[in-house]
Amino acid sequence: MPHGPEDGTGQIGPSGDSGRPPAGAAASASFEDALLALVPGLRRYSHSLARSDADGEDLLQDCVETVLARRAQWRGVNLRSWAFTIMTNLYRNRHRAAARRPTAAIEEAQDVALPDQTGDPLERARIRAALETLSPESRTTLMLVVVEGYSYQETADMLAIPIGTVMSRLSRARHQLAERLAKDNIVALRRPK
Repeated sequence: MPHGPEDGTGQIGPSGDSGRPPAGAAASASFEDALLALVPGLRRYSHSLARSDADGEDLLQDCVETVLARRAQWRGVNLRSWAFTIMTNLYRNRHRAAARRPTAAIEEAQDVALPDQTGDPLERARIRAALETLSPESRTTLMLVVVEGYSYQETADMLAIPIGTVMSRLSRARHQLAERLAKDNIVALRRPK
């Protein structure tokens, strides 16, 4: 009786099929699995860069599409760093292009349901508002180091700036955020009569 994939031996059966995916397919699946694991961090980063959920989702999709299209250019060293660098560059290119052409604001739909989010919505709004007061450079640096956990050197490499610039941007961003959040935390109460 010939052995084949049905009996679990993994030996080549009568059809010549080993029952295993080709080596290239396994590498492709592991690449895609690794990229899929990065999506939550990429989503946070894209939303912080774009300052809106819709633009953040567009940036995320463009990033994932670019990473998949340029898979052959990846050197197999650090997929996470490579994907975040691609997103940073996509954002910079969009920002430059938007500055060159005038845009008109579109009224947002009023009856679109918002997704259910956990946590204190007022606190999230305060933090988002405070983050939006930062310059794009400071916000990018803060998100990469504090939220995504990159080292100063990795962040400097991704943003193509000196490590000292990363440290000074991060220091200023933290100081500005602390001031803004402290200022917004004051609640004036009236005395009862």
